[in-house]
Amino acid sequence: MSKLVAFAAIQGGYKVISQVEGQYQKALETFDASTKISFGNTAYYLPVIYSLLGIKVETLEDLKKPLAFARGLLPPHVKGKNNLPYLGPLLDAGMAAIFGYEIMEALRILNEPDFYTFTEDPDVESGKIWVGPADDTILRKRGVEFVDGSAPGFAAIVGAAPTPEIAKNIVEDYQKKSLYIFCAANHNNTSVIQQLVDQDIQVGWNTRIVPFGPDISSAVFALGFANRAAMTFGGVQPGDHRKMLMYNKERIFAFVNALGDIGTEWGVAAAGCVNWGFPTLADTDIPEILPTGICTYEHVVANVPHDEICQKSVEVRGLKVSISDIEIPCAFGPAFEGERVRGGDLHSQMGGGKTQCTELVKRAEMSEIEDGKVIIVGKDIPDLKEGETLPLGIFIQIAGREFQEDFEPILERQIHHLVNYIQGIMHIGQRDISWVRVGKNAVDKGFTLKDIGVVLHAKFHQEFQKIVDKVQVTLYTQKEDVAKLTKTARAEYKTRDERVDKMTDEDVETYYSCSLCQSFAPNHVCTVSPERTGLCGAYNWMDCRAAFEINPTGPNQPIEKGECLDPVLGQWKGVNDFVFKASRGAVTHYNFYSLVVDPMTTCGCCECIAAMLPSCNGIMTVNREFAGETPSGMKFTTLAGVMGGGASSPGFVGHSKYNITQRKFIKGDGGLLRMVWMPKMLKEEIKDRIDKYGEETGYPDFYNMIADETVGTTEEEIMPFLEEKGHPALSMDSLIG
Repeated sequence: MSKLVAFAAIQGGYKVISQVEGQYQKALETFDASTKISFGNTAYYLPVIYSLLGIKVETLEDLKKPLAFARGLLPPHVKGKNNLPYLGPLLDAGMAAIFGYEIMEALRILNEPDFYTFTEDPDVESGKIWVGPADDTILRKRGVEFVDGSAPGFAAIVGAAPTPEIAKNIVEDYQKKSLYIFCAANHNNTSVIQQLVDQDIQVGWNTRIVPFGPDISSAVFALGFANRAAMTFGGVQPGDHRKMLMYNKERIFAFVNALGDIGTEWGVAAAGCVNWGFPTLADTDIPEILPTGICTYEHVVANVPHDEICQKSVEVRGLKVSISDIEIPCAFGPAFEGERVRGGDLHSQMGGGKTQCTELVKRAEMSEIEDGKVIIVGKDIPDLKEGETLPLGIFIQIAGREFQEDFEPILERQIHHLVNYIQGIMHIGQRDISWVRVGKNAVDKGFTLKDIGVVLHAKFHQEFQKIVDKVQVTLYTQKEDVAKLTKTARAEYKTRDERVDKMTDEDVETYYSCSLCQSFAPNHVCTVSPERTGLCGAYNWMDCRAAFEINPTGPNQPIEKGECLDPVLGQWKGVNDFVFKASRGAVTHYNFYSLVVDPMTTCGCCECIAAMLPSCNGIMTVNREFAGETPSGMKFTTLAGVMGGGASSPGFVGHSKYNITQRKFIKGDGGLLRMVWMPKMLKEEIKDRIDKYGEETGYPDFYNMIADETVGTTEEEIMPFLEEKGHPALSMDSLIG
């Protein structure tokens, strides 16, 4: 810590206490010691002194004890060349100054009883713009908002902005976040309040812009208000200073913005606020206190640009701002999640095999992105004629003090149901196989791609407050941009999937459910284990575990697998019990490692669908992107329509691309060596993993033994190829019976 910081704060403490001692002595010479002292209509006396020290100040005489206590808090002056390595002396000096400022304000009211209006709204026309300390009527009306969350916190602004316009922008930014703005002190013969009044902006408690007073001492009214709220609504007892300060740190999300030159008196006030866990952010070049300790994060941050001070303050305080309104032209909510956009209703679409549609969520640094910014690169929905298509890349950057890379796929998977919440919009799939269909009614109401970004920004803030501080969304609709994003995304997907490579289902006692797709497949319950990734391809076991940690009541619930009923087919009693309950009794049991015997249920979001080919004594699989015919006699779309509604369909099963080469894939039916056909594009995509599997199982040329559409698309066409290659499936036990 800078020696300059310690020196300035401690010097400021001595200066404040000396000033108030002089004022107190003068008051004793002017008034009788029994003269009443108060902040008006309040049962909390001088609230900071009462709440922290338990001292009831009712008369001029009663000020003597807290003033002496404040003097006793002042630490020794900083001497020598050594830096002060800890915050203790600064906190003491700051607290002494806060007590001094409260006494100073009490003496002001004694000497000038009409200085403050003591009302909710100032009397601007008469020039009386300072309301002073809030009385208990205002406290009861406003204080509860800090408890129920309707007011997430307050910004204490001291000084004045360089221009009235900057002051207006800063204050409006805080208002949009539902914060109160408590204002005090002057700079260059003006203040933020005066700058707002000059622009005909209404100030007062009703607009949450509270003009406490013209001097830095009046900033103590903000701390007094916070402490009174803790006593009134938080049950904190007067004199319990530790509990009082902890309550404020944990429950009252406040911070100080110092606009203008900071002298020793402002500096010691900032040190005092640190005791409450309230950091200070300044627009000038002042010594910083960056290490964490008392405050949630940094204590004093300097040189914050005016257009960033709001977001930076929210970040440093650790305040999670709730976004209640989602401003889009279409209705929005869970009621629309299962809505389908059918052919006659369709205006335009992205993905679904017609174009490429890719989604990626990545962690970003706080300084890299702007919260709420939505960027469209390329054409938008209004640029399209009915029936036209667009490629689409949804790239979401998230910054947060608590956000980890492990959380990226969890939030990425939320895109599916959140976009479905928009009336007239249908979303299927995930990762690089997404499909977005836009209805005519949505376009008529004015829907644009920006609305997707608005929704994702708002809902990520709402549903992941603990880990999300900033969200920026970029939507690409130019083919080359989407291709570039897709390449990046696929590398990310590969890295994520490989995290569970060495884990086995036997290594863990807990699997995880995923019910995100029940809006389209009501009976479907996906169970994710280390060796059976989610059939959508978006979640593996580690992703589900992280999702449960973020949201314990969300769609990824732990399942104690319990007694193993069949180790070959992959069936556990605990899983069966969970599936029966989660499917509302529609599904009693299923097997993890079989498509022949009671396979897992399937939803329409699966990456691939596998099907039995009896004549070849093997199986095939087809990925969503492949639009052609398959040896099963059905295209992917037909297969998905037949068994994608949440049914367990013997002979068919949905799965992820990655699952194909996991060790337990259809183990109960003979494993991957049963695979006799898959589209060439899919085979090439997972070639390295197929080669590795072939080496491990004694079939190093297995990749070349699997037929694709270049060989044929019927069992009759591919059978000679399989015989020529000596495919192992032909010599395995019969799949039927």
